[in-house]
Amino acid sequence: MSSTSQVPLLSEKHSGIPENLLEKAKRAKALIYDIRTKDTSTRQRLPVVPQGIEKYAFIQALEELAQQLGKANVEINDKLLSVASAVVNPSSTEEVQKIVLWANKYSIPIFPISMGRNLGYGGAAPRVRGSVVIDLDKRMNKILDINPDDYTCLLEPGVSFYALYEAIQAKGFDHMWIDVPDLGGGSVVGNTLDRGVGYTPYGDHWACHSGLEVVLPTGEVIRTGMGALPGNNTWQTFPYGFGPYSDGIFTQSNYGIVTKMGMTLMPNPGAYESYLYTFQKEEDLEALIEITRPLRIGNILENVAQLRHGIQTIAVKGLPRTKYFTGSGAIPESVLDIIDAEFKKIPSARKIDPSTLPKDDYFFSRDRIAAGVPDLVELLWVNWVPNGAHVAFSPVSPIRGTDAMKLYSLGKRRHDEFGIDFLPAFIVGLREMHLIVEIVYDKNDPVKRKAANDCLREMIDDAAKLGYGEYRTHLVLMDQVAGTYNWNDNALMKFNEKLKDALDPKGILAPGKSGIWPSRYRGRGWEMGKGSGERSEGDGVA
Repeated sequence: MSSTSQVPLLSEKHSGIPENLLEKAKRAKALIYDIRTKDTSTRQRLPVVPQGIEKYAFIQALEELAQQLGKANVEINDKLLSVASAVVNPSSTEEVQKIVLWANKYSIPIFPISMGRNLGYGGAAPRVRGSVVIDLDKRMNKILDINPDDYTCLLEPGVSFYALYEAIQAKGFDHMWIDVPDLGGGSVVGNTLDRGVGYTPYGDHWACHSGLEVVLPTGEVIRTGMGALPGNNTWQTFPYGFGPYSDGIFTQSNYGIVTKMGMTLMPNPGAYESYLYTFQKEEDLEALIEITRPLRIGNILENVAQLRHGIQTIAVKGLPRTKYFTGSGAIPESVLDIIDAEFKKIPSARKIDPSTLPKDDYFFSRDRIAAGVPDLVELLWVNWVPNGAHVAFSPVSPIRGTDAMKLYSLGKRRHDEFGIDFLPAFIVGLREMHLIVEIVYDKNDPVKRKAANDCLREMIDDAAKLGYGEYRTHLVLMDQVAGTYNWNDNALMKFNEKLKDALDPKGILAPGKSGIWPSRYRGRGWEMGKGSGERSEGDGVA
């Protein structure tokens, strides 16, 4: 894709953007290409083949699958630096079954994605090189139901937040809101299964789901909750059904492929107000968190609150850091003082009047998202450096000032050590808060890549020693993060592995996802840790 290629619209393509965001998208794209330092190569090569299968046998197997799904729906991936060997595009649960049965027949690893937009946490890349990606985006993108009386919907994996919002608006259902994350272009199902969050009172997306249809790694299909009752009429309104509640094992796991999911929608509250306060000093953070906790627990602040650092607010304008600072290493506080001079003159908290802000100010993007309206401004801070990429550090803690300061201090110390600008944001839920630290780096610079990786790995261990664990992480870091949840001689991982081997005896579904490896990969060096560098492969499979 070039800087002049067309941005697809939602009216033209299911994965496109709403027309009202077109100019924003064009501007964001132009900013990215303005600071790119080299072109992306289009040179082709032979596809990578997963370990454990001969290349000729693999090609033959793909041809067999193409006969079942249609040649247009099985694409060999011959792009430069490919991680996936091929991409397949099923159109139904039945076709997903066919793919899973095929993978079992030939012991080929498969990796399902909803839309592949899990940005900062791995994207569409499979953990095991040579895996066949199952793209549930292109042909499984139907909104199967929107119920205006129950405030529910039923979705396939390829439905974006943009698409759901636009469909609700088109039907005139103004009495319902959806909850959206920072960017609206991702899959509702995918985000929910990764336990992603938004910012309305319905911000805990997993807590707002009800009912799954799942293809198990053996090819069997189940419906959870009330969906297991033939002819049921409460699948999207009561999530539990009867017996053990199994839905949770399909989040952040490799135990099944979700092909349908129900979600609850929020009643439109009518009037609402967004607030913007600024605070002068970093040491004000502790008191601010203490003030916020009872307001959130008591639901006086109904929406998820955000506390963001000044540099991130500057970076979201989409301009490179060289506009503000041309030196090496992290931006010193003295430079931030100059940029933020108006705020620094105020010795106490200040409430900002939105009418005094320019119409393109970041505040208005947050205001829309807090009201369930998708946007795409958030990722502009990736332009902070040339060829910008990002990866997140995401520990969870209680809503306490002391915890906030501990996490803030360890993050700041490690960022200073590795010469990286510190972009923290505290996302305050009802009784916990996520610290989301985005590391933005030049993906074409091996030194910067290594610094980002090393900084993250040190912070993961630092946080774990203080009792803080990450709620979500990048594929490269999953083994390390999973290893920090090691109470009672790694009892939880042993349990996860037992489930994996029972549900996926051939070990074909997303091996390594969330640090869960099937038996045929275990003990062969597939895990990635501090000493792994950019190595991601082990020594074969059993």
